[in-house]
Amino acid sequence: MTDTIAAQTPRQPGQPLALTRKDFVSDQEVRWCPGCGDYSILAQTQKVMPDFGYPREKIVFISGIGCSGRLPYYMNTFGFHSIHGRAPTLATGLKAARPDLMVWVITGDGDALSIGGNHVLHAMRRNVDIKLIMFNNRIYGLTKGQASPTSEIGKRTKSTPEGTIDRPIMPLSVALAAEATFVARSVDTHTEHLQGTLERAGFHHGSAFVEVLQNCNIFNDGAYRDFTDREVRDDRMLVLEHGQPMIFGKERDKGIRLRGLHPEVVQLGHGVTEADLLVHDEGAEDPHLAFMLSRMWWPDYPVPVGVLRNVARPTHDELLTGQVEAVRAQRGEGDLAKLLDSGETWTVS
Repeated sequence: MTDTIAAQTPRQPGQPLALTRKDFVSDQEVRWCPGCGDYSILAQTQKVMPDFGYPREKIVFISGIGCSGRLPYYMNTFGFHSIHGRAPTLATGLKAARPDLMVWVITGDGDALSIGGNHVLHAMRRNVDIKLIMFNNRIYGLTKGQASPTSEIGKRTKSTPEGTIDRPIMPLSVALAAEATFVARSVDTHTEHLQGTLERAGFHHGSAFVEVLQNCNIFNDGAYRDFTDREVRDDRMLVLEHGQPMIFGKERDKGIRLRGLHPEVVQLGHGVTEADLLVHDEGAEDPHLAFMLSRMWWPDYPVPVGVLRNVARPTHDELLTGQVEAVRAQRGEGDLAKLLDSGETWTVS
């Protein structure tokens, strides 16, 4: 964080906060490979930050290890570049101690879903009020091209020269199973959609998990090109809109309906109407619909993007603060010295 922020006078109540994207651009040289999708994610993140109304000294970006881990250096806010997989743990502690801060976790598919898997699970299930953005390029980029937890079966990499035999993790399914209260997906090159998705995550009160499908043009170029390229994406991606039927296609002539317990792609017309289609409900407390969407993948289905789930629950820091206040009201202020001298103690001579 630069000295200009450290010296910035905190905003007074009721005082307007006039910040722009430039205010969130640090003085550090951005150093990713030319053409990396990280540049787009950084740009969209900087663009949405003024919308939240937080002064920069109240915003913290925390990252782990990986190419994504550089992002806090490029944000003109406070930040941590932590150790591999532990960013959600630091974020949990920070929100417990300083619930007034806006905390973002920046991570990658390797950082979040291998060594960091348990930490992500528990941050989501506790509904810690953080915004976790996971860059998913389906490869280990920083360590030069090994298979990651999201690499597809058969993927030939430096660590799997004959093709990986491990079934890939589906990140959104994991986040939903862990009871994250906001779950969404976007694409690095779909800048307008990505910006809107990050903005919605930022305004969410609780655990937000956003998967960004991101290209690594050095070690896994074209990871999602089959369905994200401009020429094909309308027919191969499903843009989710709350309260709207699940329609896709360049001519808006295809849809998703439920056949038994499974989604089915249908062509509108010839007896099939919009009334037959599934209607997206991101606010459903029951996550079954969102979980079904998280399992849909090309080429069997169009790939869903947008907000899969958005529900309201008490956050971890709210519940923790409530417990502390209740105990204080019942027992009074604590006495650390008395606590240390109580219970089963003994003296070793």
